[in-house]
Amino acid sequence: MKVKTDDYVVFGGPRSLFTRKLTAALDFYEAVYSIVDRSPFEKDVYQERANTHQIPLLQTPEDWVLADTTPMLRLLDGRFPTRCLFPSGVLGVIAAIVEEVLDEWIARVMVHYRWHYDENALHVLSAGSRRKLQLSDLQDFEIYRWGPRACRATGTERPSQQRAAEDEYIGMLESLENQLASTRYALGDRPSAVDAILLGGLRAHTLADPIPDLSRFKKILAWEKSCDEGWDGNGDWAPFPESTPFVNHILSIAETEYKPFVLGNARALLNKKKIFDITTYGHRTTYLTREYPERSREMLKRFSYDVLNNSEVAVVDAWLEKTNLTELFTS
Repeated sequence: MKVKTDDYVVFGGPRSLFTRKLTAALDFYEAVYSIVDRSPFEKDVYQERANTHQIPLLQTPEDWVLADTTPMLRLLDGRFPTRCLFPSGVLGVIAAIVEEVLDEWIARVMVHYRWHYDENALHVLSAGSRRKLQLSDLQDFEIYRWGPRACRATGTERPSQQRAAEDEYIGMLESLENQLASTRYALGDRPSAVDAILLGGLRAHTLADPIPDLSRFKKILAWEKSCDEGWDGNGDWAPFPESTPFVNHILSIAETEYKPFVLGNARALLNKKKIFDITTYGHRTTYLTREYPERSREMLKRFSYDVLNNSEVAVVDAWLEKTNLTELFTS
């Protein structure tokens, strides 16, 4: 598969959360791009060049092949400075934390919905294979066999954990529904990387699959459709440190649920443990120790905190202490 273009090329799939995050961002940037359908199990020159099997990959006009949507968006912010999706300065810390929680914590709910509900698995795999599958056919698909393992690794194996994850996701959507009654986007009247990951989850998973039923979220449904038209370039983000009620809802999840997870993972990596236990929503929960969450947390610090000047650091440090999130940057 050889692709030659002067534009951006996205290698991914329509039912991939992070592929749809990237394409939503490219729409906000008004970038010219095309999409090449690609499975995460495909072994080709692009996998070799990006050194990962994950999707999406992004081929740039100069023929770079990139992986990982957060640094992709950071690079694209530099190329589309009037339409950047990460605020600079102190507000950039809030935006980066919220995007990180959605990427590295809320995203696990998408995996649960897809692979713990056979209705969803049948729906997506039938569409992908272009034939009507039966339950007995599902085991033939490598990704279906991968799904439950991914759920075990990310703490949604047991029914009690699954209910807590679903409650968390629906609670987040209720907060977003309320937010969209007063602002155009999650961080105010200008889109951000937060909107891109929210759209990625909706478009690839929860609006595309039979379960859950999101028909009651009228403002979210209208917002998702309106984002197809891009962004008019007007509007501002809400100021630091107030931001928006939706942001503050996610920051509360960052404090109570995401922080114990990412710090537990960091300790397990340090101690060379393959698994670790923490309490998540009142339930003792086991997670697979993974290198990526720690690399992502390091990027969070490097991109949003380390670039601040001394006066900005003082302001952010006081806010981090108040919100009990200091350890995300210091531990």
